[in-house]
Amino acid sequence: MAIKPLNIFYKEPDPDRWFKYDRYLRSVIRYLIRGKQRPGGVMLIALSLMKGLDKLGIPYRFNDFAHIRKHPDEIACIIGKPHLLFERSWINPVIFGAGVFAHPIDHPDLFSKYPNVKRFLVPGDWMKKMCEPYYGDKVLAWPAGIDTDHWSPSWNADKEFDFLIYDKRGKTDLPAQNFMHTILSEFAKKQLKHQLINYGNYSPAELKTKLANSKAVLFLSRHETQGQAYQQVLSTNTPILAWDKGGYWQDPAYFPYKVKYEPVSAVPYWDERCGLKFSEIEEFPLKLTQFLKNIPEYKPRQYILEQLTLEKSAQMYCNIVEQVRKECQQSPIPLSV
Repeated sequence: MAIKPLNIFYKEPDPDRWFKYDRYLRSVIRYLIRGKQRPGGVMLIALSLMKGLDKLGIPYRFNDFAHIRKHPDEIACIIGKPHLLFERSWINPVIFGAGVFAHPIDHPDLFSKYPNVKRFLVPGDWMKKMCEPYYGDKVLAWPAGIDTDHWSPSWNADKEFDFLIYDKRGKTDLPAQNFMHTILSEFAKKQLKHQLINYGNYSPAELKTKLANSKAVLFLSRHETQGQAYQQVLSTNTPILAWDKGGYWQDPAYFPYKVKYEPVSAVPYWDERCGLKFSEIEEFPLKLTQFLKNIPEYKPRQYILEQLTLEKSAQMYCNIVEQVRKECQQSPIPLSV
């Protein structure tokens, strides 16, 4: 039996600003000034899904609005962003996510206002638990896959640096100067060489190059909904010493006046093969010593190959689509994908 194509939709919002249709002119100007647009985090979710489907040999259509309008019984897979759902009249069953909006408080009536939405996908388990009081069993955790062919181990045996520090601390963390002082002091005591990457100021090529010359990574982030960057690191078989403070979700648009949710994680996909975690800076000296002693024992790429490949992510997504398809078959109009 032939597999019917999935219908995948993703578009960045690009409204007119100053006059009608000026979005097209601004697009041309952006290209001339900046060159080809680099995919953002949510766009990478859609691209990763399609790469995984390609590897599995599962067909799909991308942004084929003409087809979906003519086939109201087929499922629309809207990866993001929310304007795709809110600004169009969808009569198709919809799987919504995983790159849509940050918290259900923005759209608590999602399933009553849009009854054709069948599932709300989020990147990981702690975010799923945060959304469940609003959306119940309609919310599912679905992580994007990691391209393990691209993010592969380096053959460089003589790595110059002991650590690559990946710094993604939020502004609320930066004033704590003793945090980095403690880290750098311990590195100096142990004569550990390091290099640095700051979130938002690097290219994927730079990350690959620096990883190829680093024995380990110190990952500093308040929290991650999935954390594709640290998972790319793990895919290169580079172990991570991760700051995993836990506590509240501290998105400044919500915390502390609109939403107070805990616990969160900086490394939501993890097991003992990935490396070691610490929660408080006071733990760092002991954890660093323990981590360095155990570096030969860590097998981070093995974890990624078991849990987060492009194929496994795509297959998980297809299982969700099949589940929705079966549910919809019980409705008066049979549905297919």
